[in-house]
Amino acid sequence: MKRNAVAWVAVALSSAALVSSWGVNRPLPAAPKITAESQKAAHNLSEAFNAVAEFAKPSVVQISVERKPGMQLGRGRRLQPMPGNPNGPQGMDPKEFEEMLKRFFGPGVPPRFEKEQFGRGAEGVGSGFVYDDRGHIVTNNHVVENAAKITVTFYDGVEATAKVVGTDPQTDVAVIHVDNTSYRPLPKGQSSKLKVGELVMAVGSPFHFDQSITTGIISATERNSVGINEYESFIQTDAAINPGNSGGPLLNMDGQVIGINAAIAVGPHAGGVTSGGNDGVGFSIPIDMASTIADNLIKTGKVRRSRVGIVLAPLSPVLAKQLGLGEKVKGVVVDDIVKGGPADKAGLQRGDVIVGFDGSAVVSTPTFRLTVASSEPGREFRLKYWRDGKEHTTSIVPAPSDQVVFAQERGRPKEETEVKTDAPKAEISDFGLEVQALTPELATQFGHTKDAKGLLISDVKDGSPAEAAGLTPGLLVTRIVKDKKIQSVSSVKDFQSLAKGDEIAIYVEVPNGQGHFITLSKAKKN
Repeated sequence: MKRNAVAWVAVALSSAALVSSWGVNRPLPAAPKITAESQKAAHNLSEAFNAVAEFAKPSVVQISVERKPGMQLGRGRRLQPMPGNPNGPQGMDPKEFEEMLKRFFGPGVPPRFEKEQFGRGAEGVGSGFVYDDRGHIVTNNHVVENAAKITVTFYDGVEATAKVVGTDPQTDVAVIHVDNTSYRPLPKGQSSKLKVGELVMAVGSPFHFDQSITTGIISATERNSVGINEYESFIQTDAAINPGNSGGPLLNMDGQVIGINAAIAVGPHAGGVTSGGNDGVGFSIPIDMASTIADNLIKTGKVRRSRVGIVLAPLSPVLAKQLGLGEKVKGVVVDDIVKGGPADKAGLQRGDVIVGFDGSAVVSTPTFRLTVASSEPGREFRLKYWRDGKEHTTSIVPAPSDQVVFAQERGRPKEETEVKTDAPKAEISDFGLEVQALTPELATQFGHTKDAKGLLISDVKDGSPAEAAGLTPGLLVTRIVKDKKIQSVSSVKDFQSLAKGDEIAIYVEVPNGQGHFITLSKAKKN
């Protein structure tokens, strides 16, 4: 027994030592080891988020919609071409766009941009916010379009029936109205002053959960090639945006609206199935643009837009080099001009490079289109452009969009079309292109006017730079860039002498006279 007692004492002492080593007998720390300064900063940030959330709560609403019979909306809309801008994602066939995305994101299901974060059936829930003290509420067009009944629910549970004041599908902005005006409107910020990295909050009703708050940062600004709206300059954010958030506000840390949550990028997931929810890439319509649209809708029920009658194209490095422009020159190329339109009256020509409008730099085609569309019709603006290696300035007066009509393509000739004629031909072998003199008979055969000028493309070699650029027999080559100038070409001999070097820039026209600049680089030899 004595030995057993000694053994039990030893076991007890060993257990006590083991428990002690585990820290059971040690005093637990009262808080994480964070410096007082860091802890204060964390508390201040938490309090700031809470203050913004509480401030916004009375002004953010849930929007319930019953669709008209047969008007249910599906997800993933087709990308549509934009008038006067057949290039870029907006003008791509959806399959072409998916192929482009695959090259960036790898094989499998490519991400797609969706603004149908609302519901697939006849009923759904979206979001919105109080815009003024007269009962106007701003949301997305895709939330309320084709609505038979709209019910707005405020933060305190009060419900009100709403009517549509006006919608603008081209920017996806809509304004609705309720009789109850006791709720405070949210103040507007300035989206033009946003900087990447700023803290933001998204408020809305994701998955029917009203008054939900998510936080994040500004990931990017002026995302203008997403391709879901005709006019877009999205704010990109990683604040979670999910189905039901559409139409809700994106707020800065002053509690001001800086954007309207509108779309998400849905990435590929396991098994090729997309989640339909947030993947960290959300898009909001900047409030500077949205408020202009909303004010017009409230005032007149529609949006007035301007045009100057220009078909635009990006300024490629090759074309910039051919035109003699420095690497620092940014702008957009005038591909075509509507006859008698504002640009024509201002003296602009094909091949001009627009670099400034109304005192602001022009750096991209979508941004310039948006700027012009938002400008006041009938007002004179200063426009800067480059021609023949020199900068020029002119005055231009935008006109209402319905007064400036772009020519519609009558269809391109099929690639299999064979050009049969005895007219002189010339093969530009380095680029895989064959051209020949244009006769009245050939012009008629390929849909051009009898008085058309230029050289007819008679053949395009398989696998050549010309084929890669989309050139086909039957198109017209009317100009070439040489010695930093746009020069007309009317004879095969002229074209042969001018089309020399490793790179050329030519102007190609379709049957209706509309065209654009094409740059060709000599095929590399193995």
